Formats: sequence, C-alpha cells, structure tokens
Amino acid sequence: MRLSVIVPVYNEEKTVLTMLTKLSEVDLDMEVVVVDDASTDRTWEILQEMRQQAPFNAYRYVRHEHNQGKGVGLRTGFALVTGDMITIQDADMEYDPQDLPALVRKWEEGKAQGLNHIAVYGYRNLAEQKFTTRWGNRFLTTMTNILFGSRIHDMETCYKMLPCEVAKALPMEGRRFEIEPEITSCLLQAGYTILEVPISYYPRQDKKLAPWKDGWPALAMLLRRRFGKPFQVPVVAAREETVAAK
Repeated sequence: MRLSVIVPVYNEEKTVLTMLTKLSEVDLDMEVVVVDDASTDRTWEILQEMRQQAPFNAYRYVRHEHNQGKGVGLRTGFALVTGDMITIQDADMEYDPQDLPALVRKWEEGKAQGLNHIAVYGYRNLAEQKFTTRWGNRFLTTMTNILFGSRIHDMETCYKMLPCEVAKALPMEGRRFEIEPEITSCLLQAGYTILEVPISYYPRQDKKLAPWKDGWPALAMLLRRRFGKPFQVPVVAAREETVAAK
C-alpha cells in the first residue's frame, strides 16, 4: 500500500525543515505533496532549497498565489495524489511522523477482520492543551458523536487516514479548520468505520487555530452536513477503492 501524505504549510520557517526530515525517516512507501498557502516568511525559500537534494527532490511542491486557508490547501493536495491511502501531516511539530506506521497497521488489521470501508484516526491526549482549546476539541467531538451516532475520541485530529479516491470525492467546502468536521461527517455519512490508534502529541502555544473564531464555523459545518444532503462516495471512486484494497 502506498500512502500519500499532504503537508499543508503556512509561515512554518522554524519547523518545516525538521518536520520534512522526520517524515523522510518513516519506513513506509510514501508520496509527499507539500502545499504552501502563500507563506509570507522564508517557508517557500526553505522548500526550494530542500527540493534540490534527496530525498526531498522526490516530493511535490505547490504554492498558492494568495492565502486561502488550510481547507483549500488540502483540496489542492487531495487533487494531486496518486497513492492508495491519504493522510495529513501538519508542519508545526505537534505530530510525530513515526506514528504513521501505526495508522497503516490499524488499517491492515481492519481489512483482515473483513471491514471494507475504513478510515483510521490517530487520537491525542489533550491534557496539555490550553483549557479553551481542549474544551473546544472535546465539545466538537461530542457533537460529532451525537449528530452522527459515532464513538470517536478526537474528531479534530490532524491524522486522518482514508482512501485517496474517497478524499478526491469529498466536497471540501471548508476553507479553514472546519475542514476537520467536514471530512469526518462525510466519512460517517458514507458508512465508513473510523478506527482509532493513540498517537504522540506536543501542543504548541502559538497556534493558528483560535477556539472562538474557528469553533463556531466547525459546529456550523457539523450541523450543515447532518441536516443537508448526505455525502455518498461516487460509484467510480468506490470501485477504484475496492480495486486498490485488493
């Protein structure tokens, strides 16, 4: 199985080199697509230097002309991937790429148990988060479980691994961080089983996500997905996913 990894970046000059180096050390067959959402610091310059040397010269690099938000960055990346499964790797050092093989193993275990439609989430220990951020994460996860009848622990996690063809079919209407509930609600509406594995998590203090600014759009997305037209995986995408799984 080939794993496509989307790395959305915006003003990550302090961490992008370290994160991509850590990602290159993961023992998986990976395709890496880096999407720079019009950074205003040295992020794009650093990426241009990195792409001149192995293994980073095998990665794909895309830059938006103007800042559009994480959701748009993921939509750009999802359209470019060619692997079997896809996940997201933030560049801010909160997530350890060495946890990615655990997601793949969980997917393999699910397949071995006869589950056909699977996504795998890495769930975090949120104890070290700021109170408002932790409360917001738990509230949105609880609302997801209530609205969609699920039992997941961490809806807002960055590590969401799902079939590439399903990712390409997602509506991707969210422009910022409401993309997280959008992906999750669509998977649940399409009948996917979300398996979970614990992952490492190192929350940083200067987060781009603002609980009050981004929390309400996330809740609105959950409600819109729940009471709007349910997402269904197109027949062509579902057929391609079945072939890839074999």
